[in-house]
Amino acid sequence: MSASDLVHPVILSGGVGSRLWPLSRELTPKQLLPLAGANTLLQDTAARIAAPEFFAPPLVICNAAHRFLVAEQLREVGASPRAIVLEPEGRNTAPAAAVAAIFLEKRFGDVLMMLLPSDHVIADQPGFLEAARTAAAAARGGALVTFGMTPQRPETGYGYIRKGGAWDGPGDGVSGCFRVERFVEKPEAAAAAAMVREGGWLWNSGMFLFSAQDYLAELDRHRPGIVTACRAAVERGAEDLDFFRLDREAFAECPADSIDYAVMEKTDAAAVVPANVGWSDIGSWAALWEIGAKDDRGNVLKGQVVAQDSGNSYLRTEGQLLAVIGVRDMVVVATADAVLVAPLDRAQDVRQVVERLKREGSGQHAAHATVFRPWGSYRSIDAGHHFQVKQLTVKPGARLSLQSHRHRAEHWVVVEGRARVTRGEEVFELGPNQSTYIPLGTRHRLENPGRDTLRVIEIQSGDYLGEDDIERFDDIYGRMDD
Repeated sequence: MSASDLVHPVILSGGVGSRLWPLSRELTPKQLLPLAGANTLLQDTAARIAAPEFFAPPLVICNAAHRFLVAEQLREVGASPRAIVLEPEGRNTAPAAAVAAIFLEKRFGDVLMMLLPSDHVIADQPGFLEAARTAAAAARGGALVTFGMTPQRPETGYGYIRKGGAWDGPGDGVSGCFRVERFVEKPEAAAAAAMVREGGWLWNSGMFLFSAQDYLAELDRHRPGIVTACRAAVERGAEDLDFFRLDREAFAECPADSIDYAVMEKTDAAAVVPANVGWSDIGSWAALWEIGAKDDRGNVLKGQVVAQDSGNSYLRTEGQLLAVIGVRDMVVVATADAVLVAPLDRAQDVRQVVERLKREGSGQHAAHATVFRPWGSYRSIDAGHHFQVKQLTVKPGARLSLQSHRHRAEHWVVVEGRARVTRGEEVFELGPNQSTYIPLGTRHRLENPGRDTLRVIEIQSGDYLGEDDIERFDDIYGRMDD
């Protein structure tokens, strides 16, 4: 089957998910977490489009900071993307879709593309495929199709779509596709309740299906600056290992806008396919409570939780025991370095906490105690005045960059596995209970030459211990400028 016969999925994985703090953070956002099952939301999205008779291999658009996690998670579920395109910064969905359309058009000409946010839950896979086939039939006739979900309640966190008459443009006669009569962006509570009572309104899911050329033509008509900047970003982009990097300077010139504002609310070709497929965008802890398996008191319990005389709550711990007494209609989430306690009906306000942490200079809005790297991960154990202690976990065959530090010295103690150490001109190996000292300013590298995981305790000392105090001289992961 040729590329023109298939729908090309575009997985959008650039979001941060700040309303799901403290689990979702800038370096490990919600789509890269197992929030609704054993797999991450990104992995579930990739599995959803594993239908080679209909879908081509996916194109993934993600933040450059997440590229190694994205690639590894896709590898774990056997997904082979067409490409992983790296955004130097987020510019919202309209530019991301434009980049995807330009990328696909250059390689295959005009093809159908389906935009899929990477952080959605869809329970009905057959229903999802049926809706996609309906949308594809309309898109082949020129429709720019979005997918609408029947409202389950008056929700103020979603946009709404007023369904019009049957699609009557080119490719008319497609059963199940309708004209879009009107968009309403995140209404007030009273307006949302009125729309639900009235009927004929759908939640805007943020999924779209259209041809690459049709989308670019409409975007160029209404927001030509986006198309110009995105074409330059792709033309001046470059391959980087398994990734494609957009040109930073060109992409920085791109205006930020959503597909809804830039195109869908302006075009005459907007259409909607209603789809009751058990959809949720996992936009808050309340959304996770709604879709979660509940006990006989209405609690969703994740991890080692003891709930005494408590009900209708989302209770989650990522490690230590969480015990609650007399809790009603609450969210309690505990991670290794933070605890969130909030009423369920104020779950949307978590974003305000994240903004405050940013203003106050706390790193806890961005990173967990455990931070993933392409070679493995590190976990902060303790920190104080002029010292920091970490546990490094290095995967078999992996190695850190050859680097030095201007402000800190390091002491490494091997606790598991075998380490190969480069220290200045020396190269030597260490086993469990052996250690070495890396003086300030010395070029050094740690690698795992074995088949088992390497664990090292690293003690840092110096007048500055930030992660940006790294000068790289060689790196197999191409992070020389990161």
